[in-house]
Amino acid sequence: MNRTKILAILARAVAEANGRPIVLNTYCCQGGSAAGYEAAGFYVLGVDIADQPRYPYLFVQADVLESLAEYAEWIREHVTLVDASPPCQRYSRAQKIQQREHPDLIAPTRELLLALGLPFVIENVEEAAPELRSPVMLCGAMFPGLHTYRHRLLETSFPVVAPVHPRHVHPTVKMGRPLREGDWYHAVGNFSNVPYVRSDMGVEWMSRDGIRECIPPRYTQFVAVQFLAQQQIAVAA
Repeated sequence: MNRTKILAILARAVAEANGRPIVLNTYCCQGGSAAGYEAAGFYVLGVDIADQPRYPYLFVQADVLESLAEYAEWIREHVTLVDASPPCQRYSRAQKIQQREHPDLIAPTRELLLALGLPFVIENVEEAAPELRSPVMLCGAMFPGLHTYRHRLLETSFPVVAPVHPRHVHPTVKMGRPLREGDWYHAVGNFSNVPYVRSDMGVEWMSRDGIRECIPPRYTQFVAVQFLAQQQIAVAA
């Protein structure tokens, strides 16, 4: 996407936000984290190096690291919060077993976020803990109505208090087994009953591939509500 087109999208974001706080949703994939921010009252602008035709919000296809540097002035002027979910393949157990090489994008992303001087959230899988600074762990069991124990770590530049972490007492359906409504599940591999998982997570627009990688929107909504309260930013209900 060329600079002229990107600048036009940035101008559109400001106009459409119409005074709402803007969250820059980087490494956005299909928009799990984005939906949580929108539910909390943010206007969402997504950025990803890959085209994301399922992303349900305004979207810029661009390299995240290059964009954070090149459009830093615009970001500082118009963005309230930056969200970053660098690809987790480097840290996943499967990739380590297969001995594949993937770049570490957490550190360079943090460096650019600190240079921006804006509040930020960096999200990743539990295996990325050594790369994150004092992260908060969120689990689906903390959120009534969710039926998955999907742990995600969030490094935030502002304080976040996580809910009490309940014990994992519900059995989960193994990959490939029939999954019925109300079952607890791991949305990995070729998990069954995609429509149920979509509805349970609140990501009805996503493909199976998108669900496998996404952070449930309830997680980022929870974080965003705390952030807005701390900043005393009022948003429309």
